[in-house]
Amino acid sequence: MGWLYSGLQVMNPGECASAHAHSASALRFIMEGEGAYTVVDGHKMTLGRNDFVLTPNGTWHEHGVEAGGQPCIWQDGLDIPLVNAMEAGFYAVHPDLRQAVGYPVDDLVSLWGAAGLRPDNIGWTKPYSPLFKYQWEPTYEALLRYSSARDDNPFDGALMHYTNPVDGGHVLATIGASMQLLRPGFVGKAHRHTGSFLYQVAKGQGYSIINGQRFDWQERDIFCVPSWAWHEHVNTNPSEDACLFCFSDLPVMEKLGLYREEALADFGGHQPVLPSA
Repeated sequence: MGWLYSGLQVMNPGECASAHAHSASALRFIMEGEGAYTVVDGHKMTLGRNDFVLTPNGTWHEHGVEAGGQPCIWQDGLDIPLVNAMEAGFYAVHPDLRQAVGYPVDDLVSLWGAAGLRPDNIGWTKPYSPLFKYQWEPTYEALLRYSSARDDNPFDGALMHYTNPVDGGHVLATIGASMQLLRPGFVGKAHRHTGSFLYQVAKGQGYSIINGQRFDWQERDIFCVPSWAWHEHVNTNPSEDACLFCFSDLPVMEKLGLYREEALADFGGHQPVLPSA
């Protein structure tokens, strides 16, 4: 959709993909399973449900599921359409097909994963986040604290962006990502903005109205909001919150000065729902 590509990958215990690199930036959002891992430029990371993982452009990366694990499914998100439009697509297979793991497992989380703290005297000048894995548990805890400390955004509830811990910017040069919490019974108002946004339901159930059409969703569902499409989100559970992961081309829109946003002024801020076809 737009400048973004989304796909699903399934790996069984004992399976692994050979190490490779490409011009497209990529991310993974883990849906289910146990024992999954990824290796990015020699850093091995374990992967759990609702973890968010980066494989920045140009980095050697491989992934698999340990022999004692369970079948794993994750969503892959890449900026392939943008890279292809720029005629800048390249792909390489590692000469050894596997990388040497040169660091302790999950070392990047230990170095860069402390909230509000940055390690001293570690130079990082690359245009992407050095924190390749963003764990679900601290993300959800941060959303709960944020939601309890202030009123909801009328469109998105409690919305937080995954950030580069070095400069506070987007995690990748061309792809941004966020997680939002919708309180029990939350009914969002409609707005629209430039940029393509792809959502995955990390928790809960509800529906979204996109350009007048209702789309019901539950955990693990994926849906998209095209650029400049009216949309609003609703949590239908009166007692449990819902969480939506999203990745987008927001960094591109912002860097090119093309980001624009508008709230729906009519109908009390809610779209009329069109009859089903």
